[in-house]
Amino acid sequence: MSTMDTPGASRRMAAALLGWVALSVVLPGAAHLRAGWRRTGITLLCCHLTVLVCVAGVLAGADAGLAARALNWLAQMSLVAGVCAAAWFCLVVHSFMVLRPGRLRPSAQIVTGALAGVLAVTVAAPFAITARYLTVSRRTIDSVFSSQEGAGRPGDPWGGRRRVNVLLLGGDWDEGRVGIRTDSVNVASVDVETGDTVLLGLPRNLEHILFPPGSPMALRFPYGFQLPESKPGWREDLLYSVWQYADDHPELFGGRHHMGAETLKQTVGHILGLRIDWYALVNIWGFAKIIDALGGLVLTVDRDIVFGRYDEGVVRAGTRRLSGTEALWYARSRTGSDDFNRMRRQRCVFGALLQQADPATVLSRFTQLAAVARRIVRTDIPRPMLEHLVPLALRAKHARVTSLQFVPPLISTVYPDWDRIRLLTDQAIKDPAPPAPRRHQVSPDPSPAVAPIGEGCAAV
Repeated sequence: MSTMDTPGASRRMAAALLGWVALSVVLPGAAHLRAGWRRTGITLLCCHLTVLVCVAGVLAGADAGLAARALNWLAQMSLVAGVCAAAWFCLVVHSFMVLRPGRLRPSAQIVTGALAGVLAVTVAAPFAITARYLTVSRRTIDSVFSSQEGAGRPGDPWGGRRRVNVLLLGGDWDEGRVGIRTDSVNVASVDVETGDTVLLGLPRNLEHILFPPGSPMALRFPYGFQLPESKPGWREDLLYSVWQYADDHPELFGGRHHMGAETLKQTVGHILGLRIDWYALVNIWGFAKIIDALGGLVLTVDRDIVFGRYDEGVVRAGTRRLSGTEALWYARSRTGSDDFNRMRRQRCVFGALLQQADPATVLSRFTQLAAVARRIVRTDIPRPMLEHLVPLALRAKHARVTSLQFVPPLISTVYPDWDRIRLLTDQAIKDPAPPAPRRHQVSPDPSPAVAPIGEGCAAV
């Protein structure tokens, strides 16, 4: 029996073979050079080093603008990732084959072949998963964002504006509900140079809404938005119902349908004295699905929150992990509360969601989250504007963010002082220090204008 035929020698050969195959994962061509395939090995090694140098150069000069532009290349990046997955798999398999595993004992051939196959799949998997995520991301973005071209002058995507104003809405449409009620109405006014942001919040129950002069709604309601009660004590002429009223009455718009979004944009812009560029509407009910997909939300609630049509449910006080349904009812319950407390609880839930959605969890449930996002988000932001909005959002994340909530006692929701609202909006944008409420104004709710993250709630 030769030395090569001994079990110990066979094991050493098998270990060496697997070592060279593993080395080829990080240094493609190493196994080929070992096997005498010099030209192939040198070519693979040079190509690999060239790619590494190019990638390092790109990463060294990468910025938010490059990340944003990459959103336009998702299809190509997905294809490249798929090709890389196939290429790396083939590389590992071929590296194994050129090392002539047939010289090993049959049992060693089986073991090394199986381990090489596992290594090939393991190396290819990250590229395959990346290709999958990129494809899902592209479909989600294409589904959510408008395909229309963005406005702006050549070289200036903002069209000469110093600020962009985005209307952020929380709606409650659902299969079992009729229409859309915009329960959460906020405007993010962002300085395009610095990213400094002012969040302007309007209460859902704002009354006697005045519409832009000359608009179809102003012609229909010249003295403010007023409708007869649908039933005793049931009002449908508040800010939250403007969208649905416009959708329900296409005759006001020359027969054009789905005018709710544009009407609400113009209305909120008129109230604040701003030009609203785009809107983004999120289905509040859909947040329950997002929270469940993330594994729940940990909150500290300092008092029981009763909810349900007949007060049959309760979110108990204490620190615990809430399901999506519990977190949503906590944010939306009206029992023993008012709209302003609900606004603060909603901000608490949204803040906790942002804090607890760690990258590992998001990546592990990326496909489910993307599927939910396609169903719960609506916007008229043009797809091409993402290239410019993503860097702006990153600047805003590290810039100054202030909040001004138009709630009592700062303003009256029954008889709003529209001139004061516009004046305060202008002051907030020019000077983000919060204004003090007027002392002579009486309100049943003592909530401050600049509200904390949540009433009776803390994110853990």
